[in-house]
Amino acid sequence: MESTAVRVKNLRKTYGDRAVVDDVSFDIARGETFALLGPNGAGKSTTVEILEGYRRRTGGEVSVLGVDPQTGGLDWKARLGIVLQSAGQAGLVTVREQLTLFAGFYPRPRDVEEVIAAVGLQDQAKTRIAKLSGGQQRRVDVALGIIGRPELLFLDEPTTGFDPHARREFWDLIRRLQTEGTTILLTTHYLDEAAQLADRVAVISSGRLQAMGPVDGFGDPESRIPIVRWREDGMLREERTDEPFAFAQALARRLGEAPPSLEIVRPSLEDIYLALVGEEAVS
Repeated sequence: MESTAVRVKNLRKTYGDRAVVDDVSFDIARGETFALLGPNGAGKSTTVEILEGYRRRTGGEVSVLGVDPQTGGLDWKARLGIVLQSAGQAGLVTVREQLTLFAGFYPRPRDVEEVIAAVGLQDQAKTRIAKLSGGQQRRVDVALGIIGRPELLFLDEPTTGFDPHARREFWDLIRRLQTEGTTILLTTHYLDEAAQLADRVAVISSGRLQAMGPVDGFGDPESRIPIVRWREDGMLREERTDEPFAFAQALARRLGEAPPSLEIVRPSLEDIYLALVGEEAVS
């Protein structure tokens, strides 16, 4: 079995003269969880849709589980699990009926009751999908994405509408899939979610890949320099330094005491992400 689940080389997608994905390249290893991050309109959804076979590329090379998505047939599609940002479910059927129907589409489906339990819908198993809350319907989307025991799972904003407790339960589910060797491509606007679940992160902005690397140590060395923050003369001040503790000690000596609100902050994934995408994140 090939060690690489997804290979993208010089991917390009244009509409007229406008490039929405411009020379993007990355690989995803089998069993890896890879988070593709970026603001709305950055090109990440287009990239994912090309990998899923929903959208045709303008240029470049793409291989997903050894197959070009533009030519992938039903056998190839059965190896994928896809959780879209939104999915219209048949509201008149129950959760169990919908999962039982979808399980029949796959050669090696998971047990329906096991999946219902995994997404926390045991009490709603006999409930019509139309009667579920938005967060519960989102759990049905996730259940349908994993029922076929996919080799590669696409998760596009999977926890939208989840409360904090439900998000944590979902993270536990993803970790179980990871231990089974499932390859996962995750897009999310929750940076803590990417930090918790991903092995590697890539940031796309204005159609181009801005940075890629492991969650620990993501970003260039300058972006990871710690920040010392303190309050002096009624103003909040900060300084980046490779030696934050020595700086804080020197600061205390200069002021005659430890300044109020003194803190040493190591830039988080969110800090580095915002520095990379800049104004595009809030546009």
